[in-house]
Amino acid sequence: MSDQKFASTKTYVASEELLDAVNVAMVLEKPLLIKGEPGTGKTMLAAAIAESLGKKLIIWNIKSTTKAQDGLYMYDTIQRLYDGQFGEEGVDDIARYIKLGKLGEAFSSDEQVILLIDEIDKADLEFPNDLLWELDQMEFYIHETRETVKAKTRPVVIITSNAEKELPDAFLRRCIFHYIDFPEAPLMEEIVRTHYPEVEENLLKNAMDVFYWIRGLKDVRKKPSTSELIDWVNALQIGGMDPALIKKNLPNLGVIIKKDEDLAVVKSRTNEIK
Repeated sequence: MSDQKFASTKTYVASEELLDAVNVAMVLEKPLLIKGEPGTGKTMLAAAIAESLGKKLIIWNIKSTTKAQDGLYMYDTIQRLYDGQFGEEGVDDIARYIKLGKLGEAFSSDEQVILLIDEIDKADLEFPNDLLWELDQMEFYIHETRETVKAKTRPVVIITSNAEKELPDAFLRRCIFHYIDFPEAPLMEEIVRTHYPEVEENLLKNAMDVFYWIRGLKDVRKKPSTSELIDWVNALQIGGMDPALIKKNLPNLGVIIKKDEDLAVVKSRTNEIK
């Protein structure tokens, strides 16, 4: 168990609650399951932890077709057959054709790593349960070589979910859970300033006023996210926008609004912006 603690970085500002959740998960040596609105920094969290602690980051991006086995290892039978046909040496050495997956990489690392299992809810319902043994015991068995791969150092495991599917209770019991609340204005300003410390004060204030006004409209289906506000502020800076005209002209709305029906709602109610 490491005595290192996660702290916010120059490019990632975490709330005290999130800092506590990460550090508790590391102390208890349990996976940290992160949920929250898209664009609230769930995926970026793992990179920030790696930066803060000075550790390597391994990312396992989950897709609808991903199986738990993919993260452990793959036996490349096709390459072995190909090598055998062309008389390559070492074909009898099965270990040459075992390719470790992202979980296998994390377990076999000589030093502790940060392992991000990103968007676990994209996979089928059995996927989380299929990982229970490996995440509990920090080991897995390679049948072809009759070898057990056991973690040399327990990785810090960060798991993100967009709540597309309910995760099994047995899986949830093994995790520390944290929901990233959408940042309120003071924290949001701090987040934006980590990316653009020289941003003009009135530009940022007016942009944030519009941003939170849009998020407060009930008829807007896709609420703009933190990452989209950061992009919008950058676009306004690059365009040399007069801060006094932001609320009147609503420039570059396509940066923060991505649905035509939402755009129509905003344009029909611009007179309400304060």
